[in-house]
Amino acid sequence: MTGLKTNERPGSKAVLRHYRMSASKARVVLDLVRDKDVDTAREILANTSREAADVIGKVLASAVANATNNDGLQADELYVAAAYADEGPTLKRFTPRARGRAGKILKRSCHITVVVARLDDVRLEKLRAARSAAAVATRQRRVALSRRRADQTASVSRREARAIAEAEAEAQAAAAAELDDETTTEMTNDVDTTPEVTDEVTTDTEDVAAEAATEEAGE
Repeated sequence: MTGLKTNERPGSKAVLRHYRMSASKARVVLDLVRDKDVDTAREILANTSREAADVIGKVLASAVANATNNDGLQADELYVAAAYADEGPTLKRFTPRARGRAGKILKRSCHITVVVARLDDVRLEKLRAARSAAAVATRQRRVALSRRRADQTASVSRREARAIAEAEAEAQAAAAAELDDETTTEMTNDVDTTPEVTDEVTTDTEDVAAEAATEEAGE
């Protein structure tokens, strides 16, 4: 006895019909997300550069919306139960070739179907444990990054404070040196003026002595 056919699997599904892409190209991407939980499938599709990834991502989002709105399931408990692409109508065109011949052009299309269902209890527990561990690791990385940034900020603040203190010390030293220069200049000026006063006193004494000698000679 054969099992369930692919299109008979239980779950909520979404179908995109007559998409202008060959089924083989869509199947390459569908093989990446089959049997994956919804969050993992979204991450895979977001990091896949093929055109089919964007289209399949929209079909997956539609299937998840059908499961949550119509069947009352939780989005974080779903996985991709089935994903397949059937061939659609093929448009036949031609292009002129040499010697009056015609070259065949086949414009293919496909029908993309994604079925999502609820995970069993065992896989659901493993998924929740993995998500919890990932959340703890993310929080630890975030805390470590915050501490590193705080340490860098504190280090910068200390360097700035040290630079300000050094600048203030240099300014004080320059002011003190300038004050010493001014004091030295004033003392030098005082010493230079003292001999002039002495010369004036000596000149007055000589004048008085000369006058006294003149008076004595007159007598």
